[in-house]
Amino acid sequence: MSRKLNRRIFLRGMGGAVLAAPFLSSVWERTARGDTPAPGKSLIVMFTHYGCITNNWFPAKTQGELTADDLTPTSLAPLAPHAKKLLMPRGIRSMNEWTVNRVRGQGNDPHTQTVGSFFSCQPITPNSNDPFNFDAATKFKAMPVGPSLDHVMAQQLSPQGAPLLLNMAGQSQHPQSAISYSAAETMYSGLDASQAFSGLTGLFQAGMPVNPDTYAAIRGKSILDLVKDDLQTLERFDMSKADKQKLEAWKELLHSTGDVMVPAHCNAELAERLGATAANASSVEAPVPGSDALTTKVSGDLDGADIYSAIAALAAACNVNPVIFLHYPANYVFTGLGITTESHSLSHRLDNAGMQGDCLPDAIEWLLQIDAYYAQKFANLVGMLDSIPQENGTTVLDDSAVIWFSEMSDGNAHNLNNAPILQAGSAGGYFKTGQIINVDPAWTPTNGNSMAQCADGTGESNGVTQATGTDPSVANAPINKYFCNIMNAMGVKAGADGFPAKGGSAEVTKFGYSDRTEDFIGGKGAVAGATIHDPGEFTELKA
Repeated sequence: MSRKLNRRIFLRGMGGAVLAAPFLSSVWERTARGDTPAPGKSLIVMFTHYGCITNNWFPAKTQGELTADDLTPTSLAPLAPHAKKLLMPRGIRSMNEWTVNRVRGQGNDPHTQTVGSFFSCQPITPNSNDPFNFDAATKFKAMPVGPSLDHVMAQQLSPQGAPLLLNMAGQSQHPQSAISYSAAETMYSGLDASQAFSGLTGLFQAGMPVNPDTYAAIRGKSILDLVKDDLQTLERFDMSKADKQKLEAWKELLHSTGDVMVPAHCNAELAERLGATAANASSVEAPVPGSDALTTKVSGDLDGADIYSAIAALAAACNVNPVIFLHYPANYVFTGLGITTESHSLSHRLDNAGMQGDCLPDAIEWLLQIDAYYAQKFANLVGMLDSIPQENGTTVLDDSAVIWFSEMSDGNAHNLNNAPILQAGSAGGYFKTGQIINVDPAWTPTNGNSMAQCADGTGESNGVTQATGTDPSVANAPINKYFCNIMNAMGVKAGADGFPAKGGSAEVTKFGYSDRTEDFIGGKGAVAGATIHDPGEFTELKA
């Protein structure tokens, strides 16, 4: 007796097959040619707070080949061995800069609006027009009106639709420091080291290769998993010989491509070598008494921050999640570096978080120590990724974009132009490397004025004047365009309007509310014509 073909099964099965067709055919063609499968790409972001001493962070060279000699005299000296794989884009401004007279952004709090807007490029709400009003609703609780870059990308790229956010301050989040938003006014807490590592629990079995079923469970089901059962159901119905042949072809193709492809280098030995172990992850949450969790040595030469980097490197190497953010804590006391004042106050060159006062004698020296520490942590992360070979002869670093962003340029001026940005890896050949590239052709890069106050430990610090920053009329190429570069490099797609959209097929050319920081004054809708004025990416950065 023939069985009646259920319309739902037919539509779901054949519809799913059609959806899978572009992917399956490309795999079929690669198999026929004998090509090595292309490795997965990863975006790994390291985010730190309160800027840097720009005079010592940027190299003297402003354009051209980046060499080890360029980096050695700077705070970035630990990156010198990796110079050929680095890219330093100069002349970029991030959005929604705080100013006392509200001429370049909203009037809330310099940190609340900067971090909220950094990866979202969206205004924050509720808005304030009084930057010295400490009303909790506007100064401490305002949040962006749209999602951040990590979630926009993860919606298209990540197996579970969410990024891997490694929150090095634990799950506690606050609008003055939070950078990740899954939706409008919705902070995303992320994971600490133990939680992140437990998410990989079961990936490895002692003395055994990675279990494909466990790997699939961690990454989430693919479209192949969803299609396979319905195609098998379709096969049991009466149909023409031609239709049966088509189904057999689909089944064979699914059989040859449907198995989970575990990267060959993803194994327990790699995890152990990197230091991504359960013991190390749990130790980060229980530092030696009297010292801080980041600089406390956990295992050998690895401190707490390195363990987070090791977990990120392992996740990238195993292609568990292609969107990974490492968020260093704000308001932090680096007692392990011999520093006794928390980092926010230090960025103001004071012993408190005020906007002006007598210089703290050791402030500049301590800030330089923190800059060097962050540079060493970034170098360690880059080194981990570059030590993992891929099957196609590259390394995990080569197929990644690993980017160090800081909340602002100079932490006393709170300026967002002349942003300190450093990238490692070409994302599989998409970006140039071994280069310093100025993307603001109207500007001859300078290293800013961070040493303009308190350089000798005396005098007065005044953040209101923004004198330690960079002239606001220069270095204003919008960070939105760099985010478009990143999304296109990773394979994110846009709708017909150029904005990233799940299910889109176009190149990303627009991101955020506006690409002019002045459009953020007064909050969403207050400035007429707020939009993306200069769509597209920075072509100068492309290989």
